Amino acid sequence: MDTKTAVQMFDSLASEVRLDVIKLLVKFGEDGLVAGDIASTLQIPSTNLSFHLKALTHAGLITATQEGRYQRYRANLTEMMGLVNFLMAECCAQQQDGCSTVECNLISK
Repeated sequence: MDTKTAVQMFDSLASEVRLDVIKLLVKFGEDGLVAGDIASTLQIPSTNLSFHLKALTHAGLITATQEGRYQRYRANLTEMMGLVNFLMAECCAQQQDGCSTVECNLISK
């Protein structure tokens, strides 16, 4: 992942609604949700939600699949992990003995 992509992803997450959408879609995993279910669960007007879904899709954080008349949205877990790995890529790189934290060692593997 490059810096430009990471910035675009973070920019798309700079909204409470979008964070709520991502968290909800992560809960549903591969099953995902259709837009109407997202709107009713989060109590967001469909017109407002559409704007946020477009931004998250454009950033690559969610995917949309056409199912008849509906779009099914899923969290793009691969890209989300790529973003975490981008942040942690150089964890403890300046320490002489490398990383000693469990979190850093888990991410870097």
